[in-house]
Amino acid sequence: MEPYVTTENIEHKARLWLEHIRPYNQHEMRLNIAASALIVVDMQQFFLNEASPTFTCGGVAILPTVKRLLDTFRQFKRPVIFTRHEHHPDDLDAGIMGWWWEGKCLEGSPESEIHPSLAPMPNEKVVLKHRYSAFYNTDLETVLRCLKVEDVVVSGIMTNMCCESTARDAYYRDYRVFFPADGTGSINEEMHLASLLNLAFGFAYVTTVDDIRNQLLRE
Repeated sequence: MEPYVTTENIEHKARLWLEHIRPYNQHEMRLNIAASALIVVDMQQFFLNEASPTFTCGGVAILPTVKRLLDTFRQFKRPVIFTRHEHHPDDLDAGIMGWWWEGKCLEGSPESEIHPSLAPMPNEKVVLKHRYSAFYNTDLETVLRCLKVEDVVVSGIMTNMCCESTARDAYYRDYRVFFPADGTGSINEEMHLASLLNLAFGFAYVTTVDDIRNQLLRE
């Protein structure tokens, strides 16, 4: 099956997605750079390897755009927080997810590692999670509060699963959420676009990586 988006056409696709959701994407915001943080969700080999049962073609397409976003946040010394979704080999933390999904990402495995092009720096926080939302039973909220963060940019995979869940939970905690259409990816276009529509309507400002970067670079 052909991927719904590639590194070559993602810029064009993003324009089409934003035009499609424009009537509902009414909460345009300007990033408060001094109180901003980037969250990079689950950009792990488990989801980026074509042989994986949970291969996410959209994740491969967004690798360069997420890298540009990551480099810009680092340039301006703003916090970057990564998440890794992984489970104990004995299913101690799997629960319903143990049978809901085919295969699982095991803690300590090579597949659980973040893609080398986005590898965390030694001073960057990595949140280990066992459910979709990066906030659920993790210390992410504590870290954001201690960093005095008000605006979060949510990028990564999957758009309609862990990224959307994280964006919704951030909104519930009164964070302003920026969600790049070309900085998140899923397994097909229908799911990706549905999430962009949901989030624009109720939870986030859906935009592009370059729009966010330009806000930083203009400072």
